[in-house]
Amino acid sequence: MTTLALKLVLTPALIAIATLSGRRWGPSIGGWLVGLPFTSGPVSLFLALEQGTAFTAAAAAGSIAGAAASALFAVVYAALSRRAGWPAALVGSSLAFFVAIFALRALPLGAELPAPLLPLYLATLAVCATSAWLIKEPGTLPAAVAAPRWDLPARMVVATALVVTITTAAPLLGPQLTGLLTTYPIYASVLAVFAHAQRGPVAAIHVIRGLCFGLLAFASFFFAIGSLIDRVGIAIAFACAIGTAVVVQTLTLVRLRSEGSASPTGSRSP
Repeated sequence: MTTLALKLVLTPALIAIATLSGRRWGPSIGGWLVGLPFTSGPVSLFLALEQGTAFTAAAAAGSIAGAAASALFAVVYAALSRRAGWPAALVGSSLAFFVAIFALRALPLGAELPAPLLPLYLATLAVCATSAWLIKEPGTLPAAVAAPRWDLPARMVVATALVVTITTAAPLLGPQLTGLLTTYPIYASVLAVFAHAQRGPVAAIHVIRGLCFGLLAFASFFFAIGSLIDRVGIAIAFACAIGTAVVVQTLTLVRLRSEGSASPTGSRSP
């Protein structure tokens, strides 16, 4: 199977799983799930197959830093959502993300160990955890609203288009900028906007706060990729990265559920 065929099959399948799981268990779980590298993970695999392991390791360092920018996106969206509608919250948080990306481009991001990859990873974990603490648990969810029929196909199309675009443009963007840009929380923003429009700011904040917890697994995934792929090869590095992300994601799920931020089983979220 060619890499293009993988992009066209794997990406929409992953997004469908995340979306349907979020609808069943609530917006916090939806945001938590899309914090996983459902888009940037496949992008990273395709980069490894097409551009080589050195390029992928350097891009992974950019992805770790980009997770911190995504956490800033979450904080700004949560802050604006209670004061303004979803368009202002989305624009403001997106601007904050891209300002952070611009600043991060100036850093000497690389895949060397123990520095700068390890301190970069630890700093990103601290930023994501602090962001979740700043947002705080938003309270009781309003009544659920069923998603329109076109919602899931639209997300799958957008996800696939993003993966194809970024992997095609990667040789022009370079590894650092590629890694940074793949961290824009497009699916969390879609979930948050739908939740905000249909159920109000509290539902959107559930999504965004869930994203902050999911970003811990995201950063851990790319730390494993950046530190291992040039040393042990693509297959072992991705296996270790997936295992690491699953462990971290399980721990954050326990925290989310202990706070009671997940919606009751059977609820539907946008």
